[in-house]
Order: sequence, then structure tokens, then C-alpha cells
Amino acid sequence: MTDGNTEAYVQFNGVQKSYDGETLVVKDLNLDIARGEFLTMLGPSGSGKTTCLMMLAGFETATYGEILLDKIPINHVPPHKRGIGMVFQNYALFPHMTVAENLAFPLEVRRIPKDEIKRKVQRALDMVKMGAFGNRRPAQLSGGQQQRIAVARALVFEPDLVLMDEPLGALDKQLRENMQYEIKHIHDNLGVTVVYVTHDQSEALTMSDRIAVFDDGIIQQLASPADLYERPCNAFVAQFIGENNQLHGQVTESNGNNCTVRLDNGDIVQALQVNVGGVGEYTTLSLRPERVRINPEPGTVPNVFAARVEELIYLGDHIRTRINACGNDEFIVKIPNSQGHASLREGAQITIGWIVEDCRALDPS
Repeated sequence: MTDGNTEAYVQFNGVQKSYDGETLVVKDLNLDIARGEFLTMLGPSGSGKTTCLMMLAGFETATYGEILLDKIPINHVPPHKRGIGMVFQNYALFPHMTVAENLAFPLEVRRIPKDEIKRKVQRALDMVKMGAFGNRRPAQLSGGQQQRIAVARALVFEPDLVLMDEPLGALDKQLRENMQYEIKHIHDNLGVTVVYVTHDQSEALTMSDRIAVFDDGIIQQLASPADLYERPCNAFVAQFIGENNQLHGQVTESNGNNCTVRLDNGDIVQALQVNVGGVGEYTTLSLRPERVRINPEPGTVPNVFAARVEELIYLGDHIRTRINACGNDEFIVKIPNSQGHASLREGAQITIGWIVEDCRALDPS
């Protein structure tokens, strides 16, 4: 699906967008999306992700560049003729219509025969486990049920492409997580292409085949969820995807894939050389909290430092431990509950350590 040989179904070729003729909200976007792929555009507010989705939907016009759908340029094709399903955060259901009438509407616009409309509506309702709710009105449904109906309406006319703009943002945490799995299962079963926009990194990691991380109108990294989390290419991606300890220092030695960094507090760290300049250049080290070992056995890791426990927070499956180490009093270590460490207490003097591969030397942030 994400293989380099897979033919693109959606293409952004050199696309730019400016609202005032001066400031570019989207800067020279080149992106290929495979047929059947679930691609998420992820980034903070104002990063350009929603603008890209709106240009693909036809609600915004590209200032420069070309957007293609199945090799056909669609820059000047109106939204209703693009054959794209849309799901919005506010659901956009017609309150005066029943659920079944809401789903029938896009089919009636396409002049589908009535008997076929009835069959397609029931199939779409069953798909989102709402088969018995056809005669209700949106106001009689919970937020989660309305969201299911909005998804069903986007799928009822069997589009090849569905766009979702922050569709789960109004739901509570547990319902949002349940809907993530529901939408992913529907995608897997139908094989429809999905372009999904969110600022929630856990949502993106859960659902996507690939994630395009946006910042300042540019894709900072495009990769699978595992690659983004394990191998961020720069300091922004490392900090935006999951929790991350950042240490700042200067490269003192470069040796193949690895480098030696002197931290601002004087500690010396061995790190994986990913996105750094030469010797003398400044760098940001990225280290995941779950990769840090507490009181490692001597000789098992090359990076070992003294630390002081500042705070322990019990979170069920793990203990979030804030320590003072390497000149950083906000250094976080996540300890799985299965590992115990019952002897840990606030104020305790400990050692911490990690392997070279888990510490990535990135651009200075």
C-alpha cells in the first residue's frame, strides 16, 4: 500500500496556498496517496493540514500547483462533482430529516432508483452498527451515534475517496477511542481511500497506514506510525509524536553512524547521528521515556548518569517518574508496573542509562 511502486490515486504536485497573496499557508506540497491507503495529515493548529484537505475537497482553490484524482486534474472541478465523501467534526446532519433520509439524500441527488436507495441506506447503517435507528432524528441520538451516521452518510454512495476533518474531536475520550477502531475496521473492510486530518497524535498512530506530519505549511516527515515514533527525522517530529525527553548540547566527535555530544551541563552522551552538522555544531538529543533504564546493571549500557527522583505518579499500567538528570529537572521515565521498582521514592538518588540507538541526535530546537 505504501510501497514506492504503488500507483498514486491522489496527487498534490507543487501545491501552494495563500489567502492574502503574500503568506503561504501551504508551501510547495508534493504528496502521493495510494488507492486504498489511510493517510493522516497531522499537525498543530495553523500548520496547513486542514487547508490541504479543503483543497482536495474543492472548498478551497490552490494558489499554485495541481491536484489530481486518479490521474485527472481536479483544480477546477466543483466539490459536488468530485465524488468524494466528507465527514466533519460537527456531523452536518439535517435535523429535520430522519437518519434514513439523511443517508438517502446524497443518493437522491445522484438519481439512484428508490429500491436501490433503500438497500444502500440499510447497508450503510448496518456497517456502522446503527441498523435499527433509521427512523430517528439526529436530535434523538447521542454524539457518538450522530458521528456514526455522519460516517455512514459519507460512505453510502460508495465513493473511492473519503475525507475526514477532525471527525472525533467532539467526543469524550473513551468514545473517541472506540470510534477510532470502528473507522479503521470500516476502512479495512471496504478498501476505500481515506485522508484524515487531526491534531491528536495518538489518534493518528492508531488509525493510519502513513502519517504526514505538518508544520509551518510543510510536511516535516511522511512515514508509517512506527517509523515516525521510532525514527523521527527532526526535533519537531520527535517532540510532536509521543512524549520525548530533549537534551541540548554540542557535537564533539563524529564516528560513522554515532556521535559524541557534550551536554550544556557538561555530561558526555553517546548518540545515534541522525540530523546533525559536523563537530562543533549544536544538537538536540531525543530520548523516549520508556527507553530509559532505572539503575541499570554495570556495563549493560554506555550512557549512565546520576539522577534524583523528584516525583512519582501512578498511572495504572505504568509509573510516570520525573527526575533531575543531565541538567534537566523535567526528565521523564516511564516504568511499567510489571517491573515494580517499589523502592523508588521521591528524593531517592538513582542511576539511569540508555543505549546509543535509543538516543537520536537531531537538529537544534
